[in-house]
Amino acid sequence: MLSKNEAKYIQSLFHKKQRDALNLFIVEGVKGVDELLKSPIQVQKIYALDNWEHPNMNKAPLVRISESALHQISLLQTPNKVLAIASQPEMVLQAPVKGQWTLALDGIKDPGNMGTLIRIADWFGIRQIVASKDSVEVFNPKVIQSTMGSFARVSVGYTSLVEYLSKSALPVLGALLNGNSVYQQSALSEGVLLIGNESNGISENLLPLVNIPVSIPRIGGAESLNAGVAGGILLSHLLKPS
Repeated sequence: MLSKNEAKYIQSLFHKKQRDALNLFIVEGVKGVDELLKSPIQVQKIYALDNWEHPNMNKAPLVRISESALHQISLLQTPNKVLAIASQPEMVLQAPVKGQWTLALDGIKDPGNMGTLIRIADWFGIRQIVASKDSVEVFNPKVIQSTMGSFARVSVGYTSLVEYLSKSALPVLGALLNGNSVYQQSALSEGVLLIGNESNGISENLLPLVNIPVSIPRIGGAESLNAGVAGGILLSHLLKPS
């Protein structure tokens, strides 16, 4: 049974101010909660329909609720069996690691783009994303949902990209419309790929820190590419398979 007060408490976690104050976040749906329960992230509570089961379901207190109650506490149009509240993991930001890739995000505002880029990083084995402080928050429920569980494997830290990139001992590759064709760029075993804001691209103050400007040659008439799509295409050509 879900009380009104508990429902209000859960709903409050959809707001950044409350998430930050309590250091919590929400994960919705079978896939997201599955990845959460397989991760070392601390789970505070699980709310699920009677037909939801999981091998690690005893990792946190479980409350069985009705479909109408799940709709009440969900942000999804079609809630998928389960919702969990978890503690925000500590994001330890590392300098670019030799022999590895880091994804740097400058002013990514759209939660869907951020979630997609986290998922793409996970696909390519990138374990760290560094984002500018004005980028959308990783624990935004729409970001978490868009990652399809990859939030559990990719660390996202927020900092000044000027300071971070200026200290990088690895090459910084920037996604720029006037860059060199990524198809002509040799694959690298390490580096930092910088993706800019959806509308304005890479900030002016970061351009001097880009060692290798790269672009995706346009064949048709589209003005630009979605940041997530661009990131996926660039990484598929830039990363040298191990």
